[in-house]
Amino acid sequence: MSAVHSIPHPIEAASKELVPSRYALRIGEIDVLVISDGVLPLPFETMSSNVEPAVRTAWLDNMLLPESFDWALNVLVVRSGNQTVLVDSGLGSEFAGFPRAGQLVQRLEAAGIDLASISDVVLTHLHMDHVGGLLGDGVKERLRPDVRVHVSAIEAKFWEAPDFSRTSMPPPIPDVLRVTAKRFLSMYQDQLQTFEEEHEVAPGVIVRRTGGHTPGHSIVRLASGGDRLTFAGDALFPVAFDHPDWQNGFEHEPEVAVNVRLQLFRELAATGELLVATHLSFPSVGRVAVNGDVFRWVPAYWDY
Repeated sequence: MSAVHSIPHPIEAASKELVPSRYALRIGEIDVLVISDGVLPLPFETMSSNVEPAVRTAWLDNMLLPESFDWALNVLVVRSGNQTVLVDSGLGSEFAGFPRAGQLVQRLEAAGIDLASISDVVLTHLHMDHVGGLLGDGVKERLRPDVRVHVSAIEAKFWEAPDFSRTSMPPPIPDVLRVTAKRFLSMYQDQLQTFEEEHEVAPGVIVRRTGGHTPGHSIVRLASGGDRLTFAGDALFPVAFDHPDWQNGFEHEPEVAVNVRLQLFRELAATGELLVATHLSFPSVGRVAVNGDVFRWVPAYWDY
């Protein structure tokens, strides 16, 4: 039997898209749109760098997944009060080898969102699949001159001389990440708004530094009218629910990242709030359940 990811699709939609690329929900008075920037083909070995190959293969077999498959790439658009906040920007079109990612600008347009309407951008961290969408031709020119770009001060400082000694990435990647982050910081230095540990970007929209994945990695928490949602960025990947101790080769502080995951899972299980993350399958809306020390991802039912 063919795995789901390899089943051919004989029916081609007129829009060239087989599934919706945006999903809307409300958190109290806050409007939220989850937008798919596409998918990234990445080897699973990179997502389990401290695991023996046989253990990794057993988990993949149990999940009916190959060694290399497509990881989702999600961003948020949040409207709170009179502000429109973009959370992360996807990969952009600057990098060869990722033809199915970098869809953000077209998908914002399809959703009726003009780049000029964005008042704030929050970046969970400065890896290329989170800042690349802001580097494309003409993107900065279409943004408002006074757009505020929020990033942890520690994150901005880290990329002045980044340390890759604890990571386990394919050889070309560190150099690409280094160059991309420095280019971004140079291009947007006048719009940059740094914060130390926590900052309220818009009413009920709070960005909080966690560290781990990168030293300044941050999450975004939304709260309004008793409803709550956390955008976890790269604090977790799908395997984390079964194995939160499995390290990601892109993590600059692997042990810290494990602790961040565990703490976040416990918080989300306790509050019952919604979770969205960059690399959970689109639309990536669900909750965390816990039984003792075992965590479980519970996808939300789509609301039509």
